Amino acid sequence: MKRAYIETYGCQMNTADSELMHGILAESGYVATETAEDADVILVNTCAIRDHAEQRVIGRVGQLQEQRRRGALIGVTGCMAQRMGESLLGRAGGVDLVMGPDSYRQLPEKLAALGALESRPTLLTLPQMTPAPARGGLTVLGFDPHENYEGVAAKRASAVSAWVPIQRGCNYRCTYCIVPYVRGDEKNRDPRAILDEVRALAEQGVPEVVLLGQTVNSYEHGDWNFPRLLKEVARTDGIRRVRFTSPHPNDFTRELVEVMATEPEVCEQLHLPVQSGSNRTLKRMLRRYTVEEYMEKVEWVREAIPGIALSTDVIVAFPGETEEEYEKTLRLMRDVRFDEAYMYRYSPRDGTPATRLPAEQFIPEAEGQERLLRLINMQRQIMLEVNQSWVGRTVEVLVEKEGRRGGVQGRTETNKTVNLEGTPDLIGSFVDVTLTSTTGATFNAEVVGALV
Repeated sequence: MKRAYIETYGCQMNTADSELMHGILAESGYVATETAEDADVILVNTCAIRDHAEQRVIGRVGQLQEQRRRGALIGVTGCMAQRMGESLLGRAGGVDLVMGPDSYRQLPEKLAALGALESRPTLLTLPQMTPAPARGGLTVLGFDPHENYEGVAAKRASAVSAWVPIQRGCNYRCTYCIVPYVRGDEKNRDPRAILDEVRALAEQGVPEVVLLGQTVNSYEHGDWNFPRLLKEVARTDGIRRVRFTSPHPNDFTRELVEVMATEPEVCEQLHLPVQSGSNRTLKRMLRRYTVEEYMEKVEWVREAIPGIALSTDVIVAFPGETEEEYEKTLRLMRDVRFDEAYMYRYSPRDGTPATRLPAEQFIPEAEGQERLLRLINMQRQIMLEVNQSWVGRTVEVLVEKEGRRGGVQGRTETNKTVNLEGTPDLIGSFVDVTLTSTTGATFNAEVVGALV
């Protein structure tokens, strides 16, 4: 029996890709394990958005060398693999396989070629401190303009909510972003295949789907656009909640707002990355919209869906960002009052246009970190105030999993995390609860009734 373990870093697309890899490996007889220690093959599926994410992976590969000494294969897949390529083979003690996001169908073939799938008892007889074996590593990094993994049955981690990629790659070229260089140009799936996948999920009893794309609302295929696809997904029998991430403000239209407002299954939640509150910075990021245009779109959606929960992404300390421009970002955050925000300090990515800006424009690390901490502290206070306003309301929660500290955990339609008393048989159920308190990030609640 061949055993595989996949550890995932980064965005939701990486999570979906890990599910694809598990599905591909399962078709070749692999069994998924819960820990690296039990696996013959260990895959680290990586992110390349920020240097910190890559350093975490290098550290993790070093930790996994004990398993490699015992005979397990170590592979690095995903965006970091595509970006760093063959140089990863000798990092942190050694890597056997480096594979980019368009090559996962080749996983079983390449693992077989590496030929280290002996039985586990034999592997465990190796002395613990024996140097990791010198093997001829493989790199598989080609782009495939047609690879959308149609026909691959993903092995999903959740029976409650399913990631459904509708698009791979990106045609935008934001000056700070590595994604187009490691995932290639935008590739949109056939809508019929997407709808078939959603119908199959509904038949399996999965009540929620999340449509995924790098700029998900730029989706086009023939005479289909994203609003049309979203409407059809929302009208699939058996699907009770539909989400999507991450849209680009440039492609956020009134047509999309209308679908969100009129289709009951589309959740009252929107993640709309803003990145900066300064028009000059947005232009230098090549974001293709202004602050005024972004705020207009926020107004559209709040007018159409008054209870909508908004979240965003923000980058501070982009090269050349002045203190005044940074203050404009703080002002935008105070004006919009996002329910949640993902906030980062600019991280240079080799090969992206922003790294070629004049050296004197790069903001010292300490100053950039100070800007980030000020933003985080302000947003935490906003989030606390927003969530406190929800305490006392009765809302519907989709129970997703057991809680870390007992009970169960789920999410509201507006994507707020809720902990409540209950047993695992509630998982997959829709439950009415009253929100009793908040930590600022999550809620505690009491059940007032269960829905069929």
